[in-house]
Amino acid sequence: MSSHSHDYVPAAGRDSLLRFYDPLTRLLGVDRLRARLLDAADIRAGEQVLDIGCGTGALALLLKRREPGARVTGLDPDPKALARAVRKGQDAGIDVDWQQGYAGRAPFAAQRFDRVISSLMIHHLKTEQKREAFRDAKRVLRPGGRLHVLDFGPPRTWLERALTRVIHHDEGVGDNLAGRLLDIMREAGFTDVREVESHRTAFGRVSLYSATATG
Repeated sequence: MSSHSHDYVPAAGRDSLLRFYDPLTRLLGVDRLRARLLDAADIRAGEQVLDIGCGTGALALLLKRREPGARVTGLDPDPKALARAVRKGQDAGIDVDWQQGYAGRAPFAAQRFDRVISSLMIHHLKTEQKREAFRDAKRVLRPGGRLHVLDFGPPRTWLERALTRVIHHDEGVGDNLAGRLLDIMREAGFTDVREVESHRTAFGRVSLYSATATG
């Protein structure tokens, strides 16, 4: 049974747990994984970057701290998570354009962005929603633009598989565990689709993926 009444999955699974989300992810080492994503992305000053499913803004804010010259937009359907992201940005004096909206229906013109990034959100989406999210990511990317995703990847041991299924009950996580994300990205029209890195964590194996929008 769903633990929330929204048509999206809140950052912490339910609204009442939102205040614990940032401390918990820090405790689990997610900031280190986000840093690895940004290392691989190597985003430069002047680039337009869209963070889909930005939640409470951790990845977008980390990017702006690393590269203040990047122009970063955070997109998420959860108004409570976005409100927290806004406060965090204001407290840190960091300028991010926070927008409410859905992956798959981003309210932006085609070919607006140089990069699309996402951290531990895609596994919440059902298979068709993943297809929509990746198709829309390609739509908003300029030709040659890059997609960078951090999310659960195929487990390498039975323990990793069991751990991921115990922690996550979302229907869509099965695509991740079966290694189908790369195929879904290719179906969306991306090229040079690959798994960049894979890391064992306390909450299951996660992978960094990248792909290029062409044509």
